[in-house]
Amino acid sequence: MVSYIRQCGDLLHLASFFVLLTKMLRQRSAAGISLKSMFLFALVYSTRYIDLFLSFISVYNTVMKIIFLCVSWYVVFLIKYKNPWKATYDRDNDTFRIQYLIGACFILGLCFHRKPRLGFFVEVLWAFSQYLEAVAILPQIFLLQYTERYEALTSHYLFTLGLYRAFYLIHWFVRYLNYGKFNAVSVVAGLVQTILYVDFFHKYITQVIRKTKQKYDLGSNSAPKKQIG
Repeated sequence: MVSYIRQCGDLLHLASFFVLLTKMLRQRSAAGISLKSMFLFALVYSTRYIDLFLSFISVYNTVMKIIFLCVSWYVVFLIKYKNPWKATYDRDNDTFRIQYLIGACFILGLCFHRKPRLGFFVEVLWAFSQYLEAVAILPQIFLLQYTERYEALTSHYLFTLGLYRAFYLIHWFVRYLNYGKFNAVSVVAGLVQTILYVDFFHKYITQVIRKTKQKYDLGSNSAPKKQIG
C-alpha cells in the first residue's frame, strides 16, 4: 500500500508538469508563470538526482527522474529564451529574490542532512533540494497574489502539484505506521510546502465553484421560457 500511495504522488507530480507544458505549448503563452519558481524546481531536481550517476534503483525510478529533469529545464528554456513564451512572461512582476531562498536552504542542508550514504556532498545537496522544494513555489504564489491572475494554466498546475505533496505526506504517515520509519528532513520540508499551498487551494476551490455557478446561471438564463396560456 505504501508504494501505491507514493506512485500516486509521483503520477500527480508528473501530471502537474504535463498540465503546465501542454497548456504552454497549446496557448503559446507563459502569462502568469513565474520563471523564478520554474528555475528553483529545475535546481531542486538537478541537485536531488545526482544519484543517477552513482547508483541504480529501478527503471521506473530512473525514467521518472530523467523526465522531471528534462521537462523542468525545458520549461525554463522556453520562458527565458524562446518566443512567444519569452514575450508573454511577466518579468516586471516576477521580482521575488530567490538568492535568499537558495542561500538559506543551502545552509540548512549543511547543518541538517541524512547520515552520509553516497558521500557528504551528495547528502548535503539532497537535503538542500528538500528544503528548496518546500519554498520553490513562493515566487509563483507572490506573482499570483500581486497580479491576481489565477488563470487556468497556472491554477491547474499548482493544484496538481499541491496534491502530489499531500500524497507524499500520506505516504510518509502510512510508512511510519507500518515500519516505524520516517525521514525528518523530508517530512518537515513537506509540511512547510503543504502549508504554503493552503491559501492557494482555498482560492482555487472558490474560483472553481464561482465559475461553475456562473455557467449554471448563464445556462438558466439562456434556456427558453415557457409561454403561459
